[in-house]
Amino acid sequence: MEARIKIQKWGNDLGINIPTVIAKGLSLKEGIYVNVHENGSRIIIEPTKANVSYCLNDMLCEITEDNIHHCIETGTPIGNEIW
Repeated sequence: MEARIKIQKWGNDLGINIPTVIAKGLSLKEGIYVNVHENGSRIIIEPTKANVSYCLNDMLCEITEDNIHHCIETGTPIGNEIW
């Protein structure tokens, strides 16, 4: 299914309306979350997996030398910060 949809301003953002026939075909309902990312000149909108639960221990196990962020220096305290 393909539809031509006009992009509209929603507050400070841009938004689109998803046609009912497409929403029903993908089991999209109000209040669910979707992932949005770009792929070249395309915008990809994908429903998130249902009933996803996150476990801190499982997420920490996913950290590797390749994906860990570097330490960020913020300088010396200026006010009453306690580190």
